[in-house]
Amino acid sequence: MIIDTHTHIGRMIGFNMPPENLLYSMEKYGIDFALVSNVEAAEFDHKGRRIPFFLQQKQNKILRKTLKFAGEHSDKVGVLVWLKIHSELPDGEMVELIERNRSLIYGLKLHPFHSRTAPDDELMEPVYELARKYSLPIVSHTGGCEEARSVHLYNAAKAHPELNFVMVHMDLGTDNKEALDLLGKLPNLYGDTTWVPVSTTLEAIKRFGSEKMLFGSDNPIDGRDTYLHNKTGDRSLYQEYFNELRDKLSAEDYNNLMYKNAARIFKIKENL
Repeated sequence: MIIDTHTHIGRMIGFNMPPENLLYSMEKYGIDFALVSNVEAAEFDHKGRRIPFFLQQKQNKILRKTLKFAGEHSDKVGVLVWLKIHSELPDGEMVELIERNRSLIYGLKLHPFHSRTAPDDELMEPVYELARKYSLPIVSHTGGCEEARSVHLYNAAKAHPELNFVMVHMDLGTDNKEALDLLGKLPNLYGDTTWVPVSTTLEAIKRFGSEKMLFGSDNPIDGRDTYLHNKTGDRSLYQEYFNELRDKLSAEDYNNLMYKNAARIFKIKENL
């Protein structure tokens, strides 16, 4: 079994990830369940410039679209609620959407790079209150700007030991060293494999045990065959996770990484 804890739908700044691409890739590459967030909730572009308001949508509208997709494929897809943070915070309508659709929602998604708001900013407290109320893990991008450094997510996790936090990317575009060191300091802080070299994942498992890492991919960010190759046609990193890594870990450790940790943290039924 494979659970991918980091996938997307939506259109944003050069990315176009229609739901059918996600479903196609899951079927073709043997992904049993995926947690999906909608990239249309991004507030800043890749250069840190505010996306014009007329090009943005309200986060509740985006959530309703994501829930519709998940509701039609609830045996394969669960929702991570991407919060805009900089321009919006959870309101009564969002709380109502979560309450009505709790069976489809598995966590809250932060993207400090695209919201330019650090997870340890005091602005985040209503988000953590919401997560606490509904027992929702916090999944956050790390890497690319100061607000998105893993240390800020570590600070948030340390201040909220009752919640689980996942460091997506383990500081994208770095040697992952800071994120690795932080990973072992808190029991409620986890890492994911999205664009993370297998060598980093192996080191994390060696140092802290196989219960600390989750499989994630960003699929289908490079197209319908993201699991197979990147945009230039080179072999995808995830082929190494699917194949070579099996021979470098025990069956128990490999299964923890690829699905058991996700099932435990996000309360995903393994027999879906």
